[in-house]
Order: sequence, then C-alpha cells, then structure tokens
Amino acid sequence: MKKYVWGLIVVLVLSCVLARVSFAQDSQYSIKTMTPQIKQALENRRDRFDELEDWKAKGVIGENNNGYVALLQDNAEAERLAIEENADRKIIYEAIVEQNNLGPDSLNIVEKVFARVQREKAEAGHKIQKESAAWITKE
Repeated sequence: MKKYVWGLIVVLVLSCVLARVSFAQDSQYSIKTMTPQIKQALENRRDRFDELEDWKAKGVIGENNNGYVALLQDNAEAERLAIEENADRKIIYEAIVEQNNLGPDSLNIVEKVFARVQREKAEAGHKIQKESAAWITKE
C-alpha cells in the first residue's frame, strides 16, 4: 500500500506541478500508455495553468479535498475553467486506475492522494479544503 501511495504521489506531483508527464520507466503506478485523450488532458491542464492560478490567487477557485477545483465565488468564466480542469483531472485519475489495474474502488484513493499533493503545493493565499472539509487560506 505504501508503494502504491508513493507511486501515485510521484505521478500526480509531476502531472500537476509540471503540467506534463515525465515518469520514470520503473514507476509502479503511472500512465503507462499515453493515449490521445490523456495527452490532450495534460496539454489542456498545462495551457490553463496560469489562468487557474490567477483565479486561485483571487480566492474565486480553490482546491477541494477530493482532488478537484471548486468554485468559491460566483463567476461564469471561472466556473467554465473549473469544469474544464475537473474534466481533465478525471481523465488522468481514471487512466491511472485503469492502466494500473487498481480496481474501481481505487479512484477515490487516487483523488484523495492528488488532493493532498495539491494542498501541499498550493501557494500562500490560496484557498484549500482540508480533509475535515473545512476551507482555509493557506499560509
């Protein structure tokens, strides 16, 4: 189980921080086959990264405790961005589960690991949701 969690952390940190995939060949849990859908999801995330960070800095979007972004203030443009980001994250999470034969119950674990990584990597001033469901501003 620890190998599983650390493998996912490596995979998710690379995909969310660098907004691209660059996995070691011996990584236990990773995207093993770069399908056109996965490649497009990763490119989309890279392309929207700066805009998403701007909305996070304004407190309009935050990182929830399920591995997705949440709209915290009513804004149509930010809502569109959040919907697109969450759709691409789901594609990546599902690919990790499917390509590593982790089983359907593992999606929740992948989402939670990614949420933890996003909380840790969030910049000061960004809104994050703790595991307890409480929203805080990261210091």
